[in-house]
Amino acid sequence: MSDDSRRDETDAPLGATSDQPQDRWTQGPEVAPRQHASTTAGAAGDSAETLRERQRLAQIEMMDRWVGGVLTEQRRSRRWKLFFRLLLLLVVLLLVASVVYNLYWSDPADAPPAQRHLAVIEVNGVIASDSPANAERIIKGLERASASDSAAAIVLHIDSPGGSPVQSQRIYAEIMRLREHSDKPILAVIEDIGASGAYYIASAADQIIASRASLVGSIGVIYAGFGFQDAISQIGVERRVMTAGENKAFLDPFQPLDEDAAAFWQGVLTQTHQQFIDDVRAGRGDRLSTQSEIFSGLIWSGEQGLELGLVDRLASLEEIAREEVGEASWEDYTPRLDPFDRLTRRFTQMAADALGVSASNSPLRYQAE
Repeated sequence: MSDDSRRDETDAPLGATSDQPQDRWTQGPEVAPRQHASTTAGAAGDSAETLRERQRLAQIEMMDRWVGGVLTEQRRSRRWKLFFRLLLLLVVLLLVASVVYNLYWSDPADAPPAQRHLAVIEVNGVIASDSPANAERIIKGLERASASDSAAAIVLHIDSPGGSPVQSQRIYAEIMRLREHSDKPILAVIEDIGASGAYYIASAADQIIASRASLVGSIGVIYAGFGFQDAISQIGVERRVMTAGENKAFLDPFQPLDEDAAAFWQGVLTQTHQQFIDDVRAGRGDRLSTQSEIFSGLIWSGEQGLELGLVDRLASLEEIAREEVGEASWEDYTPRLDPFDRLTRRFTQMAADALGVSASNSPLRYQAE
């Protein structure tokens, strides 16, 4: 038998004969198996040196991947650092621009127009030391308006429920001073509401003007708090308060308010209320009605207020402007708020509203509820 025939018999599959037809799926040239991506396993017959070289290459590849990941993370970290640095730089630039703007660019009231006009000071929102309607800002606007030669009248444009007694008293005193020393009429024009501390301010003006549906009055003082003495015992919390002075913590909401403390605090409220009444009477004079309900804390419409002497007439700011200067236009003398200060105040007010607390520093309020 020749070598070729002997090779054919050897290569034939088990159980097959040379007479049987060959299967095209099992017969044919041998295909090399797919090489695995990893080179660490090596191949049969590789020497120890080859295997070590393959392992070294695999380690180098792993190290390259690790170094690549570290570099990617560092680049990402540098990008974030750059972003925050740019953000900080932007904030600083805005702060500097705000300071420069307020120092070198004047308010509209610093350069009033030559033609006659109404000098308007806005009293918007709660009257408090930390709100836009604070005494310092409004008094500054009053001083600017009083110094303007072309201002036909000073107008307090009020849309406020009231607020701090002290801030209201400061503004009231300044308006009363201007009534004596300024030749310009001072008008209080009430929009939606001019109640409590806002009415306190308005009562110092020469005239109070409102719309028929405006809310005016609410001449009273309020203190509001909570009593948690029962709740704190139910949840098992011990209240620890140390004072020097036996009545220092008499308004502590976690302690019951005894009769003596309540009587004392009511006396403070009554005295503050009497200050309110006296100043309103001084400002309004005999225009006020003699009805005792005026000082009971009730709030009235503009139309009702006209009958009670709380309001002098019913008109709008546009009508007043036409009467005084011939056209419905005016100049705003309210000092500008710093942009950052405005943002801070708004955030503080939003936080106070969300927590349900008053933004005023005083526990007493001339404020409509």
